[in-house]
Amino acid sequence: MSATTQALRPVLVVGAGTMGNGIAQTFATSGHPVLLLEANEAALARGLATIQKSLAKFVEKGKLDAAKRDEALARIATKESGFPLNECAIAIEAVPEKFDVKRAVFEMLDKKLPPDAILATNTSSISVTQMAAVTKRPARFAGMHFMNPVPLMPLVEVVRGLETSDETVAETVELSRALGKTPVVVHDRPGFVSNRVLMPMINEAAFTLLEGVADREAIDTVMKLGMNHPMGPLALADLIGIDVCLDIMHVLHEGFGDSKYRPCPLLTSMVAAGRLGRKTGRGFYEYA
Repeated sequence: MSATTQALRPVLVVGAGTMGNGIAQTFATSGHPVLLLEANEAALARGLATIQKSLAKFVEKGKLDAAKRDEALARIATKESGFPLNECAIAIEAVPEKFDVKRAVFEMLDKKLPPDAILATNTSSISVTQMAAVTKRPARFAGMHFMNPVPLMPLVEVVRGLETSDETVAETVELSRALGKTPVVVHDRPGFVSNRVLMPMINEAAFTLLEGVADREAIDTVMKLGMNHPMGPLALADLIGIDVCLDIMHVLHEGFGDSKYRPCPLLTSMVAAGRLGRKTGRGFYEYA
């Protein structure tokens, strides 16, 4: 199945949070009919509002005209009734980074989607092989790890599980390119490449703050001006979500059994206090 064939087929996205709504928007603006499913009605409403706001910014900046925006919004459905699930090319899971939650989603998708459809996960760290094993189509299962914010960031990590077929990898790469993304194929190891490198840096920045080596602004300034990073690690943690960062550090720590991946206690305390970053208005920094 070529990307051209896939482009004629609908796409199912499960989860309307930060990543899910961005993925849905990206597919819709690329011409795909999209079914966006979310168990929580309030979360679904927030996700749709985020898509509308994002597309409005594209129009305001001249990157998209109003007609194309309206066409993209019209392609996004939120109810299964009337949506051709039996024609879906791919289903992408973007629910919270908990294996039990993802397992339930994939058991459902495996039953509902046609046998040739690809099941993909946007997981940032959980084993693709482990999730594929709960389905009857591990050869048609892959990781499709988008970066945040999805409509703007060009990278997609295409994660090959132990049983993922060459054909599935090739189709996922093609589809990523058709979305205007740059796909990079990686193997299924904890954190893949992106978060295996990024999260220990964020974790170490949190340790540096906890130990009083420097304040938050100083830490971020050193990395921005000294390492040419567009955003400091603490501000980036707020953007990603401190709960997500902590979950990934747990996966790395458990997956490798190496103390160098031990989560910083400050991350644990902040999550317990509900200081999750931008999405709650307070993390390492405060937000309106």
